Amino acid sequence: MIDQLFEFVENHPLLVSAFLVVLLAWLAFEAKRGGASGVSTTETTSLINREDGVVIDIRESSEFKAGHIAGAKNIPQSRLKERLPQIEKYKDTPVIVVCKQGQSSGAAVTELSQAGFTRVYKLKGGMAQWQADSLPVVRR
Repeated sequence: MIDQLFEFVENHPLLVSAFLVVLLAWLAFEAKRGGASGVSTTETTSLINREDGVVIDIRESSEFKAGHIAGAKNIPQSRLKERLPQIEKYKDTPVIVVCKQGQSSGAAVTELSQAGFTRVYKLKGGMAQWQADSLPVVRR
């Protein structure tokens, strides 16, 4: 199997090079878009407790009701744009965006940043990481 891989690389250097360039560009884009602004659960609790950070949970209402961070505001990602006026007062406050597993919150972070929010972060690992770290969850 490894022999076939090396043979493929030798026979198709342009294709392999193009793949590597695309892979590196994608990794750089992801790092710039979400990784740089991601915060851990520890950093999140610090932002909430010390700087009155606001948690925006972009999951659907049913998932939110099943368990969310205390004080979080539920604004599903599909309705974020139309509900921006409700959170305008938090433009200069730390805003932590939470999704299910930390994968879809990057788009919401970008959208909020473009809307003028100055301190927007995503929770790395989302609610899955929050619960894995045994942090408190509110259910209603």
